[in-house]
Amino acid sequence: MDKKLTVLISGTGFAGQGHADAFRAVGVEVVGIVGRTQSVVEKVAQKMSIPYAGTDWEKALEDCKPDIVSIATPGGAHFEPITQAINFGCQVFSDKPLTDSSESALALYELAKKKNVKTAYASSFRYMPHIIHAKELVASNIIGEPVEVECISHFNLERDIPFGWSHRKEDGGGRLNNNFTHMMSIVTSVIGEKILSIAGEVRDDLGKAPIVDGVHNFKTRRDFIPDDLNDPSLKWGESNVEWSYTVLAQLESPIAKKPVSVLFKHGGLNPRFNEDHVVFYGTKGAIYIKGHYGMGPLYVYGEDKTWKELPLPQHIIDDQPLVEGDTERNWQYLVREFVKDIKGEKVAPYQTFKEGSLYQQLVDIIRQNNNWTDVSHLQ
Repeated sequence: MDKKLTVLISGTGFAGQGHADAFRAVGVEVVGIVGRTQSVVEKVAQKMSIPYAGTDWEKALEDCKPDIVSIATPGGAHFEPITQAINFGCQVFSDKPLTDSSESALALYELAKKKNVKTAYASSFRYMPHIIHAKELVASNIIGEPVEVECISHFNLERDIPFGWSHRKEDGGGRLNNNFTHMMSIVTSVIGEKILSIAGEVRDDLGKAPIVDGVHNFKTRRDFIPDDLNDPSLKWGESNVEWSYTVLAQLESPIAKKPVSVLFKHGGLNPRFNEDHVVFYGTKGAIYIKGHYGMGPLYVYGEDKTWKELPLPQHIIDDQPLVEGDTERNWQYLVREFVKDIKGEKVAPYQTFKEGSLYQQLVDIIRQNNNWTDVSHLQ
């Protein structure tokens, strides 16, 4: 494919600008960007030297005729623009969550298959360098057969972050959509992609958040926390999503005889005392990675019964995109693989709308909170 590929971006915030940078880094021309507010989208387009700026997505598809679209808006705003893009014949790169419901996510997956377009689903923290290292170590049998995985994280998010999409189920908010998707992607990349069973419990520890105008960038929302939270004129929005979750899963592993048990424990509003971590346990040892998304460093517990830090192999370092920020680097890694695939080059399997649809179904199952057995009557 000699023709230079083009991409149209949906979303003007942190993710939209990050997607644009990622596609440019791999040689794709960013031909346009679409947002909700004309003044905002024009400002971002000017800053990033993007030639086309608009608020009408369908018109932008006609005007720009992109090969690829990149969806960088909250999940509740994904279904219509992705549907239109697929029907237009575009390949689609979408941030997580794919949509706000199992039904709509599954519909997009089925439509993409029917129209034979390529898709990529950006639960992309599986591309963290130490996670890739862990995948190689587990495959090399360094811990024997994997038996258990433990993912523990506490984010201590400010309770008074202004009310927005992250507080609303219908907008794709909640910690399952925006944290669990990454964590499941991390674990499946190391252990195996087949999810056998799942159970979970969720809590809304927040309740409400102040309504504040002018918040356009997810990364800067903390700057808009009101100075006086007791101001009687302040309006409040009601949260209807989870801010903490506990999930148990069983995964099939090609190198384990029995299903691998996985614990996902996340407290979005809870403070941490010790390090967040991801641990892979096996019959011969274990791999411990500091950080909620496996930021590192990585330690191995082996036959000598001690923990030893292992440096990143040079080939993993060399394969990482040269960009600051874990989120931005992971986007670029997946974009690189996606674009290579579109060009017909051989690439390793990456996550698509198949996983996006599956993960949305898992989120809906967990949110039902119906895994409890009443034992109050027992003596």
